[in-house]
Amino acid sequence: MTRRWTSVVALLVAALFLASCSTVPTASPAVVITQAPARAQESVGIEPLPPAAGASAEEIVRDFIDAAASTVRTHPVARQYLAPTAAETWDDASGISVIGTDFAAVTTAPGVVTVTANLIGTIDPRGIFTVADRGVFTRTFRLEQIDGQWRIIDPPDGLIMLEPDFRRLYDQVDAYFLDPTGERVVPDPRYLISGAAQPTVLVERLIAGPSTTLAAGVQNPLGGAELTRAVTVEGQTATVDLTGLPADSALLDEISAQLVWSLQQLSRPRISNVVVLLDGEPVTPDGVPRRQATEDWASFAPDAVPVDSVGHYLEGGALRTVPAGEPVPGPAGTGEYGLGSAAVAADTASGRLSFLTGVRSDPSGDTLLAGDYGGQLAPALTAGTLSAPTVAATRTEAWVVRDGTEVVRVPAGGPPQAVTAPTLAGLGRADVLQLSPDGVRAAVVIEGTDGRRLYVGTVVRSEDGAVVLRDLRNIAPTLAGVIDVGWRDSGNLLVLAGDEGEDRIVPYSLRVDGFGLAPVPTSGLPSQPTAVAVAPTRQPLVSAGGYIWQLAGGTWATLVRGAEPLPGTAPFYPL
Repeated sequence: MTRRWTSVVALLVAALFLASCSTVPTASPAVVITQAPARAQESVGIEPLPPAAGASAEEIVRDFIDAAASTVRTHPVARQYLAPTAAETWDDASGISVIGTDFAAVTTAPGVVTVTANLIGTIDPRGIFTVADRGVFTRTFRLEQIDGQWRIIDPPDGLIMLEPDFRRLYDQVDAYFLDPTGERVVPDPRYLISGAAQPTVLVERLIAGPSTTLAAGVQNPLGGAELTRAVTVEGQTATVDLTGLPADSALLDEISAQLVWSLQQLSRPRISNVVVLLDGEPVTPDGVPRRQATEDWASFAPDAVPVDSVGHYLEGGALRTVPAGEPVPGPAGTGEYGLGSAAVAADTASGRLSFLTGVRSDPSGDTLLAGDYGGQLAPALTAGTLSAPTVAATRTEAWVVRDGTEVVRVPAGGPPQAVTAPTLAGLGRADVLQLSPDGVRAAVVIEGTDGRRLYVGTVVRSEDGAVVLRDLRNIAPTLAGVIDVGWRDSGNLLVLAGDEGEDRIVPYSLRVDGFGLAPVPTSGLPSQPTAVAVAPTRQPLVSAGGYIWQLAGGTWATLVRGAEPLPGTAPFYPL
């Protein structure tokens, strides 16, 4: 495929173009940003060229798809590939279909061109990505001759964009909301077009609220607020001027944390500090300066882990720690319980490891044991089978799947409680469940009619104490034979799954929404991995060949470099 482009490098033109762009460029009024983009000397975009004279119908369709990769509001060049009436009515702001580069545009009848492609996923007008199910993307375009030139008369609304172009033009950022405890910000991935208007667009997305699948599991302190003007950026300080909120100190703390953690991700322009104004007056919570930074709201960090969160694993039923294989204190470290899997939660106030759960198997079935870290464990739940327990950082409780069909949570010191999972029964048998560090999502491996697949659901907690795991959705339709999963942080996963090209299990990384699926190197592993452990800021661990390995610098190595590998299985990190 020949692509026809011209570089747009003039700063003035770029500022006019980008200041009016949002998730999908729209016809809404331009957003005025008083500070020019910081990277003024760099090329800010590559813009397509108009149709070539005498182009075939297939070339017109191909170049129309190329022309979607534009930062110019309303896509005027793309409209030149359309017949006049279609150019006036085409809605370019209704979303984006992201396709693979190896697509075909074939004439199937005079004036009819059919496009066939691999659909990666779709982006809605709020910047929310939905991964595509397996299958082929097909669109039919009808064209007619206008003044001797082929032009499209029935373009589908929205943009069709090649994946490399989408990655080049759009940034993945997180809109942060609050977990039910009000203690942590929770990521909700969005894809926003690059440019100076990005801070304003991101705040607008925060005010509009979380994605549909996440909404029931989080709080939005900014709901009901309004921006009085566009977010301005001077140097590396963004100023957000809001109205429509009560002057409640606790609410303003949450709003400040939400804004600071969201905006500090941005790099074009780079933002390090945020000034929050309410009706023109600075919001300055106790002990927080006017220019707020993430350090001022470290307690809301999405991926904080306990200081004592070193890797743990099992050897011969005994619980040990990395890197030296030291036994944990108490009978669990001596192998008294014969554990096959385990999890450890830290006290939410002190951060000290406090709650230990583990599964013991015998001919009669599985038993979940629970108790203090370093102390005696007592039976808490029995079943034919129990999944490995999992914990989150915001509540001292463990979750398991009983007999592949029932999700149960066990609070520290309390009795087991059922978790309603309304969509689980129709999907198949679940034998792996891992809570996200913030406790708002759960990744579940389910064996159904088409193999072992990876699902992510939202944890919804009611005021009456009821807990529901809802909206389980397959976020990696192309992965089969999934055997384990872990959370690298609250927005990213590491998965062990079958490699479609070869008969082996390999690790993959991907975002919580399914975007960016990519293999992880296996260099250094002596055999296929069987279990994985990950946690924020910690090196991934796997068990392979009956030994524990860690990923360091792109290569899997022994826990102590140069030393012999330590035998073990079922690695995990406390949260």
